[in-house]
Amino acid sequence: MRRKPVERLVAEGGQGEGGTLRRSMGVWQLTMISIGATLGTGIFVVLGQAVPDAGPAVVLSFVIAGITALFSALSYAELAGTIPVSGSSYSYAYATLGELIAWVCGWCLILEYGVSVAAVAVGWGQYLNEFLNGTLGVTIPAALSAPPGQGGYFNLPALLVVLLAMVFLLGGAKESARANTIMVIVKIITLLLFCGVAIQGVKSGNYANFMPMGMAGVSAAGATLFFSYIGFDAASTAGEEARNPQRDLPRAIMLSLVIVTALYCLVAAIAVGALPWEEFKGSEAALAGILKTVTGHNYWSVLLAFGAVVAIASVVLTVLYGQTRILFAMSRDRLVPTVFSKVHPKSGVPRVNTVIVSLFCGVLAAAVPLGELADATSIGTLFAFALVNVAVIVLRRTRPDMPRAFRTPFSPVFPAIGFLLCLYMMGSLGPVTWVVFGVWMVVGLVIYFGYGMRRSRLATAEK
Repeated sequence: MRRKPVERLVAEGGQGEGGTLRRSMGVWQLTMISIGATLGTGIFVVLGQAVPDAGPAVVLSFVIAGITALFSALSYAELAGTIPVSGSSYSYAYATLGELIAWVCGWCLILEYGVSVAAVAVGWGQYLNEFLNGTLGVTIPAALSAPPGQGGYFNLPALLVVLLAMVFLLGGAKESARANTIMVIVKIITLLLFCGVAIQGVKSGNYANFMPMGMAGVSAAGATLFFSYIGFDAASTAGEEARNPQRDLPRAIMLSLVIVTALYCLVAAIAVGALPWEEFKGSEAALAGILKTVTGHNYWSVLLAFGAVVAIASVVLTVLYGQTRILFAMSRDRLVPTVFSKVHPKSGVPRVNTVIVSLFCGVLAAAVPLGELADATSIGTLFAFALVNVAVIVLRRTRPDMPRAFRTPFSPVFPAIGFLLCLYMMGSLGPVTWVVFGVWMVVGLVIYFGYGMRRSRLATAEK
């Protein structure tokens, strides 16, 4: 239950083995990282899975997931401005709830980020095939573009997009942020273009049976879609590479959440109005198909497919970035091997960390179906967010006089609501997801008690 002092966490900011991370990001880049990690997953990839659960009421699912994210985002904003470090909720838990809880939180983040990268990369291949078919008249064979169990042997495009993101990350944080900003602008333009074209095919009859599966279906879809809101968490992992993290991180977190939620709801409302909800089942490239149906031409769907290829690539890039920084912080505390905190002195990048994580996520994306990945990401995200809400309440009690650049309003009420909403969303997930989560937690605890507990920097300092 040993805790790491906040002052020590902040003082260690940027320090790694053999080098330091570089502070090169302002509020614009941080907001783009947050949007880049968020915007795209729920709309371009998972919409085809969520609509069959909720029907046209999938718009409410996005709202519920967004509100749940909002309460947690407020807590993240306060802690990101108070403890501006790379570890995100792992570091917040270390300072407030103790090492064991911090490890559990970090272990959840590894599930959240690593599996999210893989889940999104799987959908990237679907849109790449749409684009290739519309421009060149060819597609990647199913055997090489789908995972086992879904008609294929190995999802090669999913592996390739992860490796492409790895190349950008190895170039440096500033260069990666610049590439991500360009991709985010492309994806926003693409989604607005979809709305402008698809709205012509909206039929009021498609909204008639608005909630066919009842509130249970809306909640289930909301829980699946919740992983689409983890972007603000990714922004908080950039705390040690932001120029003014106390001021800029809270602003970036809140601004990105507002923009993303508005776009999600707008696109979802038009999509279910333009296509009967029953026809979404089994589609991982639903938006391109809608444009083809509405216009009768391939031109618009090809254009959207190109935008989706760029958009999903930016999600892979930013979430992969977040994963490496989480492991960087855990490694610096010696809870995982020190190889993950080694920083290249010239580029200021944890290179070995980036390569290992990228290869792992790439192979996972190529070999595991999308549905299981998305739900596993959701439960890891919700658990970590629940702990962040608790951490805000604890830090307010234990360190009430600490300077805070942003304060969660109506604390402890709002953090408590955020905590309860996370538990509610976790309860909406299926039993298989809970079994996977339970096994993941058991494995994590075995690793902690067998490796991290005795090797952590706090443990060795006590001897």
